[in-house]
Amino acid sequence: MVRQNLVMHGDGDSEIVFAGSIPEVYDRYLVPLIFQPYATDLASRVESLGPGALLEVAAGTGAVTRELAARLPDTTLITATDISRPMLDHASAIGTASPVTWKQADVMDLPFGDDSFDAVVCQFGVMFFPDRPRAFAEIRRVLRPGGTFMFNVWGGLDENDFIRCVSEALAAVFPEDPPVFAVRVAHGYHDAAVIRGDLASSGFGSPASFEAIDSYSRAESSRIPAIGFCEGTPLRNWIEARGASRLQEATEAAAAALEQHFGPADVEGKIRGYVITVVNT
Repeated sequence: MVRQNLVMHGDGDSEIVFAGSIPEVYDRYLVPLIFQPYATDLASRVESLGPGALLEVAAGTGAVTRELAARLPDTTLITATDISRPMLDHASAIGTASPVTWKQADVMDLPFGDDSFDAVVCQFGVMFFPDRPRAFAEIRRVLRPGGTFMFNVWGGLDENDFIRCVSEALAAVFPEDPPVFAVRVAHGYHDAAVIRGDLASSGFGSPASFEAIDSYSRAESSRIPAIGFCEGTPLRNWIEARGASRLQEATEAAAAALEQHFGPADVEGKIRGYVITVVNT
């Protein structure tokens, strides 16, 4: 999830900035909690394509990038981009098993020539593109004929236990102004007809395939998902805009709600994402 790719809601930029300590908390808590299973799955699918030149957009802290670098041959040219410099800095500092070119770039205006890549991949970023058909058109432009665009999106809140519980807890803490980030942004773009329409309007001529991927979030304690979602996503900016002291209050409320629903330790909740694949014909 990256700043470039977020639809504006409510307080605008306060909901979409991944800066300060957010990248570190995001990578420490959320990557193992919800992103890693899908990073492994997505990298495996890309590996089967055998791309010689690969572009990743909305790379974030590099969960998919690390998987790709570990799986693909050293001869594969991997370029990982994100508009958020703090996220890229964190990703590059962790490092990868084989060389990766890190580049700050806006998916709405990619700094690459036409037909530059055999594949483009995006992990949980397209939900946030402010103009998805335009972004998809840019991705199609840099894809070679026959190249593949592969990405994933989250299912709705009813299909993702921990974030639904956290969202309900925060709505109780802020009843007059509940946060909308999860329902409208992070988990608000999963309708197959809408996504296929956006891809078609951007110039992709072949039908996109959709596949639901179910997994589980597991953590040693209920506090881990509470910290991850409240302090490692743009929800943190939204909370702190309502008073810096309220971050701890919100995190504690989320942890209490998670403990009530899932127990204090060895918590487990279902998660669902969708993998979308389309070929540039």
